Amino acid sequence: MTTIDLTALRKFTLETGQPTHPEMLDTVPMEHVQDIEIDQEHITITYNQTINHYYNTSENIEREWIYKYNEDPEFVAAVAKVIDLARKHLHDLPENIACPPGCAECCSGYEPFVSRSDVERIASHLHLTPQEVLDEYIVKRTSADGYHLGWIRKVTDDIADQCVFLKESRPGKFYCGIYEGRPDDCRDFSPIGCTDVDTTLSRNKPLKIGAPFQPKRRKNSRRK
Repeated sequence: MTTIDLTALRKFTLETGQPTHPEMLDTVPMEHVQDIEIDQEHITITYNQTINHYYNTSENIEREWIYKYNEDPEFVAAVAKVIDLARKHLHDLPENIACPPGCAECCSGYEPFVSRSDVERIASHLHLTPQEVLDEYIVKRTSADGYHLGWIRKVTDDIADQCVFLKESRPGKFYCGIYEGRPDDCRDFSPIGCTDVDTTLSRNKPLKIGAPFQPKRRKNSRRK
C-alpha cells in the first residue's frame, strides 16, 4: 500500500495513471477512537464519532478506517505483540471474582426479572400460591415471548431502592431472605466486571445471617 504525499498528487497521477483528487481524500485527523477490530487480514478502526440527538431519534456519524495489515510487516509485528500480551494474560483472574459477604449492591437498582418457574419456586419456598406471590411481590409485566411475568418489587416505588426480600443482619451487612428460592436472574448474576461491588467489606469473615423472609400473610395469620 502506497502512502500518498498530498502535496504531490499530480505527480502521483502521472507516475501511476491513477486519478487522485483532493476532494476524494479524508484528511481529518484520527482522534477519539471508539473501536478497534482485528481479524486475520484486516484492522478496522472506528473513530471521530458524532451523535446528534433529536426529539425522537439519534443520528450517529462516525469514520471508519480499514487496512489490510497482513501485507505490512510493521503492522504484522505490532499485532503479533498484542496477541503475545493476550496469551500472557489469558488466565488472569478479575478482582471481583466473588461477591464480598453482605454486599447486596446488586439488590438495589437492579430489577431481577422472574419467569413462571421462578414464581412457582418462590411460592413453594414461602408456602404461598403462585398467584399470591404475583399479587404481592411481583411488578407484573409480561414479556413479548411470554417467558417473563415481571420483576421483583422494591420496598418502595423507587427503582434504586432495596429488593423486598433483602434482609439486614446488622448495619451494612445484608443477605437474601429467600436465597434458596431466589429467581434465576439472581442465581446467574456474576460480580465479574461489576463496578458496584462494595470493596470495603471484609472477605475474611463468614456472613452471619438472620431469620428468613416472612410473608405478610404469615405475619397476619399469627396475629389472629
